[in-house]
Amino acid sequence: MHEYKKKQMYLYLIVLSICSTAGLQCWATLFDNFSVNIVGLDGHHIGALQSVREIPGFLALLVTYVILIIKEHKLSALSIIILGAGLFTTGFLPSFSGLIFTTMVMSFGFHYYETTNKSLTLQYFDKLSSPLVFSAQRSYAAAASVVVGIIIFFIAPLLSYKTMYILFGGGIGICGIWAFAKNPADKDILPQKKQLILKKEYWLFYFLTFMAGARRQIFMAFATFLLVKKFGFSVQDITLLFLFNNGINFFINPLIGKFIVKYGERKLLSIEYFFLILVFIAYALVDSKLIAGILYILDHIFFNCSTAISTYFQKIADPRDIAASSAVGFTINHIAAVVLPVIGGLLWMIDYKIPFLAGAFFSFISLCFVQFIRTKPATL
Repeated sequence: MHEYKKKQMYLYLIVLSICSTAGLQCWATLFDNFSVNIVGLDGHHIGALQSVREIPGFLALLVTYVILIIKEHKLSALSIIILGAGLFTTGFLPSFSGLIFTTMVMSFGFHYYETTNKSLTLQYFDKLSSPLVFSAQRSYAAAASVVVGIIIFFIAPLLSYKTMYILFGGGIGICGIWAFAKNPADKDILPQKKQLILKKEYWLFYFLTFMAGARRQIFMAFATFLLVKKFGFSVQDITLLFLFNNGINFFINPLIGKFIVKYGERKLLSIEYFFLILVFIAYALVDSKLIAGILYILDHIFFNCSTAISTYFQKIADPRDIAASSAVGFTINHIAAVVLPVIGGLLWMIDYKIPFLAGAFFSFISLCFVQFIRTKPATL
């Protein structure tokens, strides 16, 4: 067994990452059909809800202050409990205002876990092993998504949305409680600065993080909605797509970690953004249900490459800046995410192609700036 896998924090973060992804997977699989078929929402409602979902990510910088009160690994577990609670209550409030509330609760849990997870991984694992740990987390999370997708596929015709939300939300909440009772912390870890940190030498990390948030949000807000609205994908169709997608990601993620270790972040991110330009342009032009589904899978595969932005930051950062900078980075990532879905929703009403062409433009800008990355390869 690799040395990094022996750390208690490794298993702790793997379990919580599985819960976080399973929760988001359940929410994403059911959301568009629940919104359209049960609540009766349209494009501008979806855009508004997606913006609301990103507000907690925008407020991730508050993590810097929350960890003054509660230890960072405890906050990770508490975040998963909150995520479960948000899912649990979704089915009880089938209205636009109800969805705003439950989406906000779920999102606070998800985003605060993602912030602390990134921070803890960079603190507890060195530059050589952190890409492999991030990749392992994503790989296990993809496997969990496959399991969630299979379950939803078979129970969707049998159970109500309310019952499915209760089952998944309750299960995730219980796992969060289990983790809250654990203590995987290492006393030898370098203490983190407990204030907001913005440094000009981190400018490229901030910029790439912002652009990743912008292009990711266009995908999150409108790609699945396109599949449901234009191509008539059902809950079962979306679930099958998620299954296939996560099955591929289970095998690809470990390769991404190894690629970063061997070739570095600049090469991986250049490949990602080049192909994303093509994917977004294709979204705007496609008329085939099958090709739209393939584009969705490709988009998901390339999203996994964003791990390289975090590992790039680890190589250039003061180790004491990691917790605060992870929180600030998450907020920067979500500045665009709060604004873009609402604007995109309005642009969608003019022509659904516009948000996707904007995604291609953002990917091109990112491709240009990625060329400024300069790091030395991590060595033993």
